[in-house]
Formats: sequence, C-alpha cells, structure tokens
Amino acid sequence: MVNKGDRNKIYFLIVVILALLGTNAYLYLKDRHQSERYISIGSEIARVKLEVEKVEAELDKVNVLNVQLTDKLQEEQRLARVKIAELKLQLKGDVMSSEAFVAAQNDVKNLREFVKSYKEEISRLERENAYLRNQKDSLKEFAYTASQKVDNLEKKNTELQEKVKTGAALKAGNVSILAYKVKNSGKNIEVTRAGSAKKLTVSFNIAPNPLAAKDYHKIYLRVFDPAGNLIANGENLFEADGEQMQYTSATSISYNDDNTVYKMDWINPNPFIKGTYSVILYADGFTMGKAAIELK
Repeated sequence: MVNKGDRNKIYFLIVVILALLGTNAYLYLKDRHQSERYISIGSEIARVKLEVEKVEAELDKVNVLNVQLTDKLQEEQRLARVKIAELKLQLKGDVMSSEAFVAAQNDVKNLREFVKSYKEEISRLERENAYLRNQKDSLKEFAYTASQKVDNLEKKNTELQEKVKTGAALKAGNVSILAYKVKNSGKNIEVTRAGSAKKLTVSFNIAPNPLAAKDYHKIYLRVFDPAGNLIANGENLFEADGEQMQYTSATSISYNDDNTVYKMDWINPNPFIKGTYSVILYADGFTMGKAAIELK
C-alpha cells in the first residue's frame, strides 16, 4: 500500500512531466511558426526586389526617348535612382526587420507613382517636341517655298529685264555698204574694184522703237574679209549677245527716233582683196544689223 507521502511525490512528478511536455510543445510550435514567418518574409523581400528592378527598368525605358529633360525632371530622376540604389542595398539579404520591410514597401510604392507621373510628363514633352518639330518643318517648308518664289520672281524679273533690254536695243534698217577711193584732195570716189578701194562706208537708219532710249548709243562695227577673217585690233573689246568680242571700229550716235541716216567710215589699214567683205553692226549689247559688199 502506497502511503500519502509517496502519492504526493508521484503527483508532483506527473505535474513536472506534463509541464515539460507542455513547454516542449510550445517551443516546438513557436520554432515552427518562426520558421514559417522567416520563409514568408524572405519571399516578400524577393517580391519587393523584383518590384524595384521593374521600376528601374521602366525608368531606363523612358530615358531612351529623345527628349530634352527640364532641370526639375533631371533632379527628380537623380533622386529616384538614389532611392533605388538604397533599396537594392537594403534588400540584399533575406532577413530584415518588419519596420524596415514596411518602409521599403512604401518606398517602392512611392517610386511606382513617381515613374508613372514621370512617364506622363515625358510623354507630354515628347508630344510638345513633336509639335514643335512639325512647326519647325512647316516653317522650313514655308521658308523654302518663299525662297523658291523669290528665286522664281528674281529669275522672271531678270528675264523681263533682258526682254526689256532686248526690246529697247537699237535695230538698224536699210544697211548698205559702199567702197571708196580717197584722192589726195580728200575727195571720196565710189569704186567697185578692190585694187582702188581705200575705205568702206556703212550707212543705216534706226528702226522705230518706242522702248529705245533717246540718247547717245555706242555703235560697234566688225568687218570680215573675203576669207572670213575678222579685221580688228586685239585690244578693241566689247560685249554683245552674251559674249566678249573684238571690234573693228566704233562710234557714238544720238538717237532721236527721227529716221536719221547714220554713216560709219572704215579705212582699211591693208590693201583690199577681191571678194566679198561683210560687216556686222552692234548696239546696246545686241546685233544691230548686217550687210556685205563684193569687190572685183
């Protein structure tokens, strides 16, 4: 038979054993819960890391756009990248305090909101730039078109001036040539033979022209021998029909649109030869008239 003291010892041992079992069960459950919590926090850290990387990728994607950033946007981007670098450092491990984890989550949220507004601002700037580029292109096109119009007007004006100049040029009428021999007395006798000829006299009048200036006009004469050679001094130069030419002789006449008959004398420094001599008259930069004479 068990006495009362032994029973009390047995009860005490049972209580101790139950207490130990309860403590072990509590510690086991606590360790198990703590392990699951660390696993959960570790996966959350990985998720936040991924969110940070996404934010950074979005920021890089926006910066690829060819947009000139304002100073304000540049500073905001710089601060965002500083915060991204800090978060990467904080999330480098797999364990962190709950307070730090919550703060990191808030930072990521703020970064997402910043990138969203940043993208919207960049898009707005891009639209403005596209509009300005279109305006610039339109202005360039307008300027080019205006320049083309000015060039065309200048060309037409030049052509008109040339036409007016051509229209205002004197034109000879009734051009004729006579050959003369000159006596010692100075008297001129008309001849038809080359051996006795000393000079040619070119006669002409001016065709009526209301555009021609009633003023003095320089008349240039070119004489060609029967072989087609120009008889001229190499230093005698003038411009006509868009070319620089040599001339045989020149004179000035006063044009009054009164059908005056003008004459130009040319004394041949060399003996005349048999054949046809031809002459061309020029005035105001254009051909004025032509004629020829045959000497036997």
